Amino acid sequence: MNPFTHFFISWAVANSVALNRRDRALVTVAGIVADIDGLGVIAEIATRDAEQPIRWWSQYHHVFGHNLGFAFAVGAAVLIFATRRRVAVLLALFSFHLHLFCDIIGARGPDGYQWPIPYLLPFSDHWQLVWEGQWALNAWPNFAITVLFMGTAFYLAWQRGFSFLEMFSRRADKLLIRTLRNRFGHPA
Repeated sequence: MNPFTHFFISWAVANSVALNRRDRALVTVAGIVADIDGLGVIAEIATRDAEQPIRWWSQYHHVFGHNLGFAFAVGAAVLIFATRRRVAVLLALFSFHLHLFCDIIGARGPDGYQWPIPYLLPFSDHWQLVWEGQWALNAWPNFAITVLFMGTAFYLAWQRGFSFLEMFSRRADKLLIRTLRNRFGHPA
């Protein structure tokens, strides 16, 4: 799925229990950080016409960050930085694995490639997670899921008085909350 979809889904997971700002951010990042292996697309595009193009995206997307070893690293990082450690780690691992699940069901490329997930890496490369019914990245279910979770994020922001923007800017967060509440009133 699209990284924005992963972001909004992870934000919803982070808001499933009462967490502070930092812990919400950690859970949200845990749900999108697997796609760090997709950054190789920049080098691949930049070198596509070179004599020896760099194939970091083609070779490593859904490999480096989409596995059990990376999940352990994410869990350890959240354990170190979270305030409510147990809850934050459990939600972060859930968010991370939800990312993998979403990729299994809805990340087929335009060429039909299904991006199998080598879940047991770095311990074993024998088990690849893939689903035959995987829908395309630009299929309507992905758009519907994105719209649903964006709507959820805006509803939570209106209701709770903080939004996903708090991860980037407190000022932007306050502006969004004020705008939502001016438009839709204050929650009861």
